[in-house]
Amino acid sequence: MNSQSASTAGRQIVWPSVITVISAAILIGAEVFGAAFAGGWALAILFGLDDTGAHVMQAVLFALGVFVMISFIRAAQRIEPFIRRA
Repeated sequence: MNSQSASTAGRQIVWPSVITVISAAILIGAEVFGAAFAGGWALAILFGLDDTGAHVMQAVLFALGVFVMISFIRAAQRIEPFIRRA
């Protein structure tokens, strides 16, 4: 048996944890990216920006949303491990 199969032989995916985290990420992602879109639009109006400025503001908030989602997934993996060692 090679080292690759020996290291993965004692690991098992914990599907309920994976499904829970993915489901929560979908729900939270919809809220985060919806808020990024609406917030960019609202801030552009507040600051008197044109359509291009609104799109830039939305892109910046969208990138911030991606960072938030990556942080959420990493934190969720610490609480709900995806892999169980046998």
